Order: sequence, then structure tokens, then C-alpha cells
Amino acid sequence: MTTKTESTTPPLTTLAEDERLFRDSVYEFADREIRPLVREMDEHAKIPRALIDKLFDLGVMGIEIPESFGGGGASFFHAALAVEALSRVDPSIGVLVDVQNTLVINAILRWGSDDIKRRYLPKLAANTIGAYALSEAGSGSDAFAMTTRAVESGDGYAITGRKLWITNGNEAALFIVFANVNPDAGYRGITAFLVERGFDGFTVGRKEDKLGIRASSTCELLFEGCRVPRFNVLGDIGKGYKVAIETLNEGRIGIGAQMIGLAQGALDHAIKYTKDRKQFGKPIAEFQAVQHQIARAATELEAARLMVYNAGRLRDAGQPFLTEAAMCKIFSSEVAERVTSLAVNLFGGYGFVKDYPVEKLYRDAKIGQIYEGTSNLQLQTIAKQILG
Repeated sequence: MTTKTESTTPPLTTLAEDERLFRDSVYEFADREIRPLVREMDEHAKIPRALIDKLFDLGVMGIEIPESFGGGGASFFHAALAVEALSRVDPSIGVLVDVQNTLVINAILRWGSDDIKRRYLPKLAANTIGAYALSEAGSGSDAFAMTTRAVESGDGYAITGRKLWITNGNEAALFIVFANVNPDAGYRGITAFLVERGFDGFTVGRKEDKLGIRASSTCELLFEGCRVPRFNVLGDIGKGYKVAIETLNEGRIGIGAQMIGLAQGALDHAIKYTKDRKQFGKPIAEFQAVQHQIARAATELEAARLMVYNAGRLRDAGQPFLTEAAMCKIFSSEVAERVTSLAVNLFGGYGFVKDYPVEKLYRDAKIGQIYEGTSNLQLQTIAKQILG
């Protein structure tokens, strides 16, 4: 069974009143609308379209989109707060919203022409899910080793290749696809294209059967001479590497937000359980060993939260945030793994079965150290910045 937890709202010292109200309203929605569906979505590895429609109605699928295009006109930081709040209940929903906002919409806002913004932003705010297609079988951390090619064809380009591990692949109707138009130029030939689901030569392939965040679809994409009009180039020809790097730097803050939300959810469950569970005649929360473990978990989680918030604030202020984004992602993902593991331990045998919620959060936490840049890649980024 999935249990409703007591409110353990994180400290508010880093949030303005409107930000706190926004985050709490998203969490209240998640507690009411998402929590009853969590186990079913995990078992069936699918998000109901009715729930996705409610996310659009809530406004969290177009947070940064200007109001003139039907969006919320809010900040990147608000997007991170939404991801945190949703992930506290189900990280699968958190990453759906994260990719939509911090990768797809963010890239279009920064790199899209006026025509692209006019055509796609209203749809992304209203009912259209986006996906971000960079990874391939032979290019994960080495993203620029991609083999997907785009060649000029008539009034546009024809894309041929295969993408893997694409989040939102099953639900998305719009894909940012990276392909190389000039392999001889190396990464300077990489270009970003906007591909609609119905374009000729494009199909969504197999959906992965995953360890965690199972409701979130992860799919392969197949391109067989997929025709993309020239006006669907995102940014400049040969500048796709810049689109990819800068967007992923921001996306890592979103993953940090997902991980702190996930960890908070696990800690919520653990706190409630230790107050209810009795051994030797008293709640196990009264044992000092349990108290100290929970105190340490709460301390690490607060440190991770502050790192995520700091990186988000820097981004919105137009300040450098590359190092802080890498730091918040690696640290929050490690904290999430530790906190969820502790929650499983505190639940004892109940923590190891699917009738209780913490084993799912434990499975969900692992991906944080893998996608949108592995932990080793984050360490390399941090080291390069620190060592000059």
C-alpha cells in the first residue's frame, strides 16, 4: 500500500513567500492527485494521460513560457521548485516535468527563432510534451561521439540514426534531436533540430524496462531519412554542441531538485514510520541510534537542498553556475541514495516489500548518479573549474 505521510515541510529560510506558496501548492496537488496512483504507475510503467492533462491544467508544464504564449511566465527557480515538490511523491512525474521545462522549453526560449517560439511554445504550454534526444549507444558521457547524421535535402534536412535512453519518448510529440551535418568538422558539425512525432522517417522504438522511475518512459528513437524543414533548426547550423552543453548544465539543477524531493519523500515516510513502529515497548523513534540516523539524514538533505537552490538562484541571476550545477547534482544524488537506503533499513522487512513505499524510492534514487551526466563526469567538470 502507498501511505499518506505527515507534513514535514522543509525549512523556508531560502524561499520568498510566493516561492513557498508555489512549492507547497504543487506538493498539495501531488499528494492529492498523484499519490493514489504511484504504485499502479510503477507496476504498469505508464503515466495516465488524464494525470498529464492535470499537470498541464496546473501550469507546471510551461512554467518559464511567457504569458503571451500561454505559459506561467515564472522563473527557472520556480521550475526547480515544482520538480522538487512532485518528486517528493513520485520522481517519475518529477522528471517528466523536469525534462519539459529545464531542457526542452529552456532550449527553445534561448535558441529558438521567433517563428519557432510562435509555433511551439503555445503547444508546450497547453498539451504537448517534449523530449530531448542526445544520447546514443556509443555516445553517453562522450556525447559528441554521436553517429546520427543530417544531410541537406531539398528545403530541409534528412536525419538518419538512432537515439537511446530518451526520457518522455513515449509521451512526447516534439523532440529536440541532435545530429551532425558535417562529420569532418567533429563536434562543430553538430546541429539541433526540432522533430515532430509525425514527421516521415521518424518512429519511436522500444521502451526500456527499468529499475526505477518506471512510470517515466525511456525509449529509443529511430530516424530513417527523417525529413525536417530548414526552419526547424534550433539555433545555428553547427552550433548544436553549444545548445547541448548549456542546456544540460541547467538540466542538472533540475535533476538535483528531483533528488532532494525524492529524498524528502523517503525521509517523510521514515519519520512517520519510526513514530508508529514500536519495539521493546516504545516507538523506535525514541531510540537514540534511530534519532541520530534521522538527524544526519535531515542535515545532509538540507545541505543538498541549499546547493540546488543556490545553483538555481545563480542561473536566474545570470551569474556563472557551471560548477555549482555539477556540485548540486552529484551531492543531491548521493544524498538521495543514502536517505532512501536508510528509510528501507528503518522500515525493516517492510522496507523490502512493494506494499510499502520506500523500496520504490530506493530504486528511483539510483538514476540520479547516471543521467544528465554521470557522477564521474560531474567530478571531472568540478575539477576542471577548480584547477583552472
